[in-house]
Amino acid sequence: MFTAAAENLLQQAREIQDEELGRFCTGVSKLLQEAPGPATVDALQRLFLIVSATKYPRRLEKSCVDLLQTTLCQPSCPEQLQVLCAAILREMSPSDSLTLSCEHAQNTQQLSLVASVLLAQGDRRQEVRSVGQRICTVLESRQLDGSSPRPLLPIVSKVVGLAPDTLQSDHTDLLSKRLVDWLRYASVQQGPPHSGGFFSTPRARQPGPITEVDGAVASDFFTVLSTGQHFTEDQWLNVQAFSLLRAWLLHSGPVDPGSPGTDDKSELEGSTLSVLSAASTASRLLPPRERLREVAFEYCQRLLEQSNRRALRKGDSDLQKACVVEAVLVVDVLCRQEPSFLYRALSCLKALHAQLGTDEGSERALLALAQFFLNHGEAAVVGADAVYQRLFTRLPAEHFHSPVLAFDMVRFCVDNLGLFPSPLLGLLKSSFPNLFKLLAWHSAPLTSEFVALLPGLVDASLAVEMLHALLDLPCLTAALDLQLRNSATPSDRPLWDTSLRTPSCLEAFRNPQFQGLFQHLLRTKASGSVERLTPLHQLLQPMTSCARVVQCAQAVPTLLHAFFAAVTQFADGALTNQLALLILERSDSVYQVAGFEARVHRVLSGQLLALCQHKPALVVELARELLGVGGSVSSIRSHGSVLTCVVWAVGEYLSVACDRRCTVEQINKFFEALEALLFEVTQSRPSADLPRCPPQVITGLMTTLTKLASRSQDLIPRVSLFLSKMRTLTQNPAPGFAHQEEGTEAIRTRATELLTLLKMPSVAQFVFTPSADVCHPRYHRDTNTALPLALRTVSRLVEKEAGQPG
Repeated sequence: MFTAAAENLLQQAREIQDEELGRFCTGVSKLLQEAPGPATVDALQRLFLIVSATKYPRRLEKSCVDLLQTTLCQPSCPEQLQVLCAAILREMSPSDSLTLSCEHAQNTQQLSLVASVLLAQGDRRQEVRSVGQRICTVLESRQLDGSSPRPLLPIVSKVVGLAPDTLQSDHTDLLSKRLVDWLRYASVQQGPPHSGGFFSTPRARQPGPITEVDGAVASDFFTVLSTGQHFTEDQWLNVQAFSLLRAWLLHSGPVDPGSPGTDDKSELEGSTLSVLSAASTASRLLPPRERLREVAFEYCQRLLEQSNRRALRKGDSDLQKACVVEAVLVVDVLCRQEPSFLYRALSCLKALHAQLGTDEGSERALLALAQFFLNHGEAAVVGADAVYQRLFTRLPAEHFHSPVLAFDMVRFCVDNLGLFPSPLLGLLKSSFPNLFKLLAWHSAPLTSEFVALLPGLVDASLAVEMLHALLDLPCLTAALDLQLRNSATPSDRPLWDTSLRTPSCLEAFRNPQFQGLFQHLLRTKASGSVERLTPLHQLLQPMTSCARVVQCAQAVPTLLHAFFAAVTQFADGALTNQLALLILERSDSVYQVAGFEARVHRVLSGQLLALCQHKPALVVELARELLGVGGSVSSIRSHGSVLTCVVWAVGEYLSVACDRRCTVEQINKFFEALEALLFEVTQSRPSADLPRCPPQVITGLMTTLTKLASRSQDLIPRVSLFLSKMRTLTQNPAPGFAHQEEGTEAIRTRATELLTLLKMPSVAQFVFTPSADVCHPRYHRDTNTALPLALRTVSRLVEKEAGQPG
């Protein structure tokens, strides 16, 4: 979050018009032609704020752009100005007015800045290739005034990420050699202190050896975890080389690790003899890429050994955890490229797993370890059940509030969904309530990931429980908020909405009477049962304004669409019935967040129609439940748009054509219930208990009654009389029947059309209950079929009816 002052500056930058920006660019151009000073720096900072504050690119005067490029390429220009010029030019990219080239850079810092601008162009003129080749040339010949190659390594990483094929084989070998030197042969002595201080003397103490994080003198080569007061240039290169290592290994590794030759080699090197020979490969003269892999493996082994030491400073402890994650990921890449590393890595990784079980803050390392065992566990015949068990149970339950960990965890599940063996996939599915905690707390950033993950999580045995959990997701967010507020360690709790005061909710959370409901909501595994959480909806009502709860409620409709899209692929008749029942039950039992109920009703109503279309016999099989919703006046308020869809489904599918079990008694029963509902909503005054009925519900009820009457023709006189009254009512509305003009006109038009159809019962039956052939285009194109003929007849009747005075 920005401060008020920062927000004000951004707003001012966004509101600057082109004319004012042009005048400002003129001033910047004048300053760039003078000797650099504080005014120039200030003007460039302001210009950078202006061009970066908006999503759309700003147009700068060509003279200003040319001067920015000239300033960037001047060898004598202060570095601060060059950095600002490069940042402004990057924000303008892609641009046709750039004339920069890497060939004229005078030092590596300048080359790095120019390259960053060219890479931001998007490779429209093969900028990526030219940048990559120029940097490789510089690294090979050690050009540019003997300046440090450190600024070039981030550009190498960017080039490899954007276009890995741009580097030739000799360039790849060259950089592999450089990385070997930087990783393995950095100095083990601390760098000299900075000279020129007030207390500096010629007899200053000579730099000592580097140390470990626990203060002991290092007994092996320098790594990221080596400590000291000052560092040499090659030590800084060691650190940067390690940050680049994994991306470079992926780029420079075997073209096809899964080829048959690789499989044969893996079998050969799986023997004891090959393991012993592989252990001595470091002493052989290996090609550059193989040598880099060997050095990288030794480096990671050293890092894992250093991670066992007890750090003296918290910063070093945090660095240890980060290095363990990266080391395991690098070892994973190495084992995929060279199977012989696998057997050498297992012992230290098993020890690491035992260590992670006792270390706080090692959750991300656990994820990396799980990825390693998932990739190599079968080949190494290593069981990693304890790793996966902890990953899917404890980690989401205890660390759901960590945004980085939540994203990494969900991406791990999405990326590996097709790789999980059956037992692990079963564990993942049964742990969906735990994964939903990540979704509930980080709904906005994780919605797209869960849309991709849901098809792999849901199956027939979990579908009902998972749908309940999705509908209760905002309630889960509120419960997680209370769980954190109730935590006994305030210093470890993440930030939340401090403006929200919820003493009554906290008391309810601690009340033993409601512990069962909260435990069900916060469960870590699928329970196989469902609980009606309506009491919690009422208890947690004060938290509906919480920002996280509102945000989560906005994500639920998207997740529901993804859920039903997955379930309908395998749902059988029994599951379809269960889901339809759940929709009817839950449409009046939703956590009352502003706008949430209406959005959920829209999704559930559409899905109910889809289920009925998938299984038309649903209406007959769930006749009692549908009557309970469609025959109750209170459903107008509690079920919303679901009621409209229930009414439509009854009219569409309650027929012998859809289910032979449909009887005249059922049709009559539905007719009487819907007729009573229509009478009540049109004749009664609106009140708190009986809100005004929407016109679409009224027209839906009228249409469904007409459809039912066309299938049980004894009902035609009753519905005709009722439709006549409805038409009269729209012309002289009762006090409780006041709708907007459009709604009244729609009701009048529908009543007229239905009355006209009922004058020819056989035509009405054709129109309202067409045969199954209606899905075929020929049924609509062929003039000899019954439906087009019936429709033409009805059209003439409607036109004739409309021409008569009302």
